Amino acid sequence: MEKREIKFTIPDISQLEIDNVAEVLRSGWITTGPKTKLLEKKLAEYLTNKEKQECARCVCLNSATASLEIALRLLGVGPQSGGSLKDEVITCAYTYTSSASVINHVGAKIVLIDCSNKNGSIEMNYEKLEGAINENTKAIIPVDIAGVPCDYEKIFEIVNRKKDIFVATSKVQKSLGRVAIIDDAAHAIGALYKGKRIGTIADFTAFSFHATKNFTTGEGGALTFKHFDGIDDDDLYHQIQLYSLHGQNKDAYSKERLGAWEYDVVGTWYKSNMTDIMAAIGLGQLERYPEMVSRRHEIIKMYDKAFKPLGIETLNHCTNDYISSGHIYATRIPGINCAERNEIIVELSKFGVCANVHFKPLPLLTAYKNLGFDIKEYPIAYAKFENEISLPLYSKLSNEDVNYVIECFKSVVSKYLDKENKK
Repeated sequence: MEKREIKFTIPDISQLEIDNVAEVLRSGWITTGPKTKLLEKKLAEYLTNKEKQECARCVCLNSATASLEIALRLLGVGPQSGGSLKDEVITCAYTYTSSASVINHVGAKIVLIDCSNKNGSIEMNYEKLEGAINENTKAIIPVDIAGVPCDYEKIFEIVNRKKDIFVATSKVQKSLGRVAIIDDAAHAIGALYKGKRIGTIADFTAFSFHATKNFTTGEGGALTFKHFDGIDDDDLYHQIQLYSLHGQNKDAYSKERLGAWEYDVVGTWYKSNMTDIMAAIGLGQLERYPEMVSRRHEIIKMYDKAFKPLGIETLNHCTNDYISSGHIYATRIPGINCAERNEIIVELSKFGVCANVHFKPLPLLTAYKNLGFDIKEYPIAYAKFENEISLPLYSKLSNEDVNYVIECFKSVVSKYLDKENKK
């Protein structure tokens, strides 16, 4: 085989996105303004399932991390008043740091749940999730890793069963009357769960538009929320705007209008707004997104056809319950350890193929060790990590590129598969 250079991911940027950015640059307005508001509107329309009357409100921000944190702040999650106790928020041990770090940001207690032992899944263990909910629990952050939706029907069943011990301490919490569900859908824009788009299922949903994501604005993200009884959607939208722009009650675009300079700052809050430059990229991406996701699923089918017969384990991206966004192609080589997994990644690099690992369980990381977490308490998460290898998956890969990755991967892992088959 002639050697190729296959990067792990490349953003799919076309002339449309370039032209959109050029238009904004020439407009004289490049920060938060009309393009950001248009992207919010277009994303909400894209996520809404009109047949089932599921309507998402959407706010564009600078990251999924900011979106998750703001959702927690809207819920009033944090230290409990009058004592040393903290509100508790549950998430999965097998995820990227932002799923849990935001819990620490707001002063709440991080509760990590081990993975399910189910083959072909990296969801949290739902029995352990139910057991972890107590009167201090205010929210759950399930993670749609690789763009594969969690089992939201089961999660809602669990929080509804636990309603009798839920203690509401804010207006939004009282409206819900149960533990809130905040979907970390950083990987999952465009995914479907039981016919509904991710973004319209959980109480809040956070998306990432980072450069490595299926849908990108360079950096960026969005927060969607459902309607809460007794709370005006516009008021909640406005509160998110305040949180994302220093608590200032008028954004810069509004202040630029003739005679409209006056403003107030109603809280000492944060800076996490999206710019019109970023939104211009997003508007182009959204126009092309269905074909980009479709291409990812074509590549997944090629990989699955080549790897599954060999005994290589892969995530299921399409079932009767869901269709993923096709964000990451995660494989597992049965029987190998971390050192062997790392050897495979090095060997692939000699062929010019860049592979990755998703993810290091949080208790392996220094920050979480310092918070008292121990990987020994999360054996399934560790087992799923030690033999995981993510292969290139992006819409700019050609069929020739994909076939090259397939042949290189089969060549490198064959000796490990032979060893496992001989046991």
